[in-house]
Amino acid sequence: MIRVLIADDHALFRQGLRSLLESEGMRVIGEAANGREAIRFAAETHPDVILMDIQMPELDGVKATQNILEIDANARVIIITMYRQDRYVFEAVKAGARGYILKDADAATLIDAIERVAGGEALLDPDMAQNVLDDFRDKREVLPSGKHADLNERETMILKLLAQGFSNQEIALRLDISEKTVRNRLSEIFTKLQLNNRTQAALYAIREGIANLE
Repeated sequence: MIRVLIADDHALFRQGLRSLLESEGMRVIGEAANGREAIRFAAETHPDVILMDIQMPELDGVKATQNILEIDANARVIIITMYRQDRYVFEAVKAGARGYILKDADAATLIDAIERVAGGEALLDPDMAQNVLDDFRDKREVLPSGKHADLNERETMILKLLAQGFSNQEIALRLDISEKTVRNRLSEIFTKLQLNNRTQAALYAIREGIANLE
């Protein structure tokens, strides 16, 4: 059963999401009305997936995402937004959110996104990945980086598959290794490349030409 935390300042929206997710066999372990509550709930309950609204009082979704990922780099955050090109979405993805979903998405799209992220995937479509990379460049920021030449062949393949959206389980099946080995190799890749999370790793792989999403 996938455990979900909902963070949104509109009670009716939270209640609607709860009803939908519970009807699909998921468990809503908490509802947060602002970013500070989201951080506290996430630290206390360690949900499988966090649905995070961008615009919230006290602390917005971007800062809440940043704080949550500082506490737990493996947290899986999906940004909920009204606008696909919202600049805040870029900031949240740069901080390590696994992707985003529009508030007007249908139920099947939302459920699929949650299941994919719970399975370890990142929801990075080509346009979003390029937009985030452009945002780094425009602000004269850089991704944490190392030399991918330091990666061996197996590590490079794991990084490529991660960037293409495959979960740890799927990577393990494709490479005929255990999920534990995949997790260990990813930890080593992150250390070598000075990366903090899967989203940064996917962006790094795209930027360096190791993988593409097309």
